[in-house]
Amino acid sequence: MLTHPTHERLIALGLTGMAKAFEVQRRSPDLDALSFEERIGLLVDREAAERDTKRLTTRLKFAALRQSACVEDVDLRTPARHRPRRLRQARRRRWIDRHENVLVTGATGLGKSWIACALGHKACRDNRSVLYHRVPRLFEALALARGDGRYGRLLKTLGRIQLLILDDWGLSVLNAAERRDLLEILDDRHGRASRIVTSQIPVEHWHDVVGDPTLGDAILDHLVHNAHRLQLTGESMRKHKARAHALDAAANT
Repeated sequence: MLTHPTHERLIALGLTGMAKAFEVQRRSPDLDALSFEERIGLLVDREAAERDTKRLTTRLKFAALRQSACVEDVDLRTPARHRPRRLRQARRRRWIDRHENVLVTGATGLGKSWIACALGHKACRDNRSVLYHRVPRLFEALALARGDGRYGRLLKTLGRIQLLILDDWGLSVLNAAERRDLLEILDDRHGRASRIVTSQIPVEHWHDVVGDPTLGDAILDHLVHNAHRLQLTGESMRKHKARAHALDAAANT
């Protein structure tokens, strides 16, 4: 049997992983010792791995995470002191299964966005749909969408995402349109999907950020209810990195 046509046929069928494994087997005489079932198993395993990688790549591209982060590195990359038990809980995917939220608060430079992106990356690896937005830019996108007829479609997209990351919440008091937009998003996702929210503002002051007592109660109920809280304290990551670079430079002089 000709091997080249088989390789090409696998490519034509979209079985690129099996095609690569087929070429490896064809060029590796040591694999002749394997049984037919074992060789087929290697082909199938390679195809499954290729498809998993493609799906993860697609999910990460769609998520548009602000930073390249991984939960396995959180303790090493973050000099801030936080509650380890709650961070371990947030690393697990069961909170997403239960449609719970994670609130990450603390001063600037402590790694809030980094942790949020790390948890988002973990969710992508767990085959979850994830989308990252900085809150100010999300409101800008919604305002533009309202003007060009994409508003309903954008809200629908935000509603069906399994994990929505809202970064930099509370930088300014919301105006009337922003309050309505946020409540629409939260209502669509209530009890059906999870959120990660990061903020420099302590949770007890979030009501002031909303700027409206009535809507504030509804919005805060959606955000804070059933949420895991990570309050970061300690030294800024930026200062930590600057000191590390200075020490490296001094050591190399």
